Amino acid sequence: MECRIDIDWTTYKEGVGKMAEEEVTNSENGGTKKKKSVLLIIVLILVGLVLAGGISYFVTTKVVSKSNVSAPVKREPGVFVKIGDPKDGTIIVNVGGVKSGRYLKVGVVLEMNPADEVNFKDQKITDAAQAKVLDAVMSTFRKQNMDQLEAANEDKLKDAIKSEVNAAIGDGSVYEVYITSFVLQ
Repeated sequence: MECRIDIDWTTYKEGVGKMAEEEVTNSENGGTKKKKSVLLIIVLILVGLVLAGGISYFVTTKVVSKSNVSAPVKREPGVFVKIGDPKDGTIIVNVGGVKSGRYLKVGVVLEMNPADEVNFKDQKITDAAQAKVLDAVMSTFRKQNMDQLEAANEDKLKDAIKSEVNAAIGDGSVYEVYITSFVLQ
C-alpha cells in the first residue's frame, strides 16, 4: 500500500509566507498593545504614589501637628527667692557624709508661684515657708553623694530640689530652680 501525496510547493510557500506575515503583523500589533497596557499600569502606579505622598504630607503637617501642639502653659510670672544666708545668698552644706570633710557652698534661687497665699504675703515668702524651703534644699544636698554633684547631673539635682521643696510647702509652689554658684571643696 502506497500513499502518495502531491504537494504544490509554490502554493505551499506562498501560503506559509502569508501566514508568517500575518503572525508578524499580529505580534507587532499585540506587542504595541502589551507595551501600551504596561505603560498605562506604570503611569497609574506613579500617579497613585504621588497622590498617596501628597495626602500623607498634608495629614502629618496640617492635621497631626495641630493636635500634638499643646497650648502654652499660662502662669503668673514667678517671684525669685534667694535661699540661704541673707548677706551673700549661699548655703554651706557638708556633702559626702560628715567624715568626708568636704563641703559645698551653693547659691540657689527659686522661682516661686506668687499666687500661693499660704507661703507669700505681699510678694515675699513667709518666715515659716522660708524655713521649710531652706531645710528641704539643705536636706537634698546632704543626701547627694559626690558623683551626683557632677555637672552632668545638674538637671537631676534641680528636679530633686524642686520636688523636695514642693513636697515641703505644697505642690506647684516652685516653678524653677536656678543654681547661681557652686563651690565644692
